[in-house]
Amino acid sequence: MDTYSFLRELADSWALLILTLIFLGVIAWAFRPGSRALHDDAAAVPFRDDPAPRGPQDGATK
Repeated sequence: MDTYSFLRELADSWALLILTLIFLGVIAWAFRPGSRALHDDAAAVPFRDDPAPRGPQDGATK
């Protein structure tokens, strides 16, 4: 068996299985219980340094 055939067979079987397990592990890690607070914190990062929103009492126009 030459090197190409061996690597092709490895990629078609074991590498596919390993990559599928890694993908499922990442999905399970992202949706694990207790991670909601971390995701909410990460989602709020762009808005942390924004000034307070202006309302009609502050002279904002529509």
